[in-house]
Amino acid sequence: MQTASTNISERMGRSQELSKFSHATVIGCHLCNKSICEISLLLHFSWSTVSGIITNWKQLGTTATQPPMDSRAEEACSVE
Repeated sequence: MQTASTNISERMGRSQELSKFSHATVIGCHLCNKSICEISLLLHFSWSTVSGIITNWKQLGTTATQPPMDSRAEEACSVE
């Protein structure tokens, strides 16, 4: 039997980061011309997760998760 806290944590908030293998599997499915919806259903990942992995791969050429920029780095990158 699941407790209320376990049930809530499964439905809300961010879960653990996906493994490199999971990222590569998403990209492999994408390269085999599977749609985002098909990949999502096949691998049991959310549509937004699959979409984000594919978008990052197209834009950055990698499936690695990028560290967030801190406020100082954002200020240095802004054009005035």
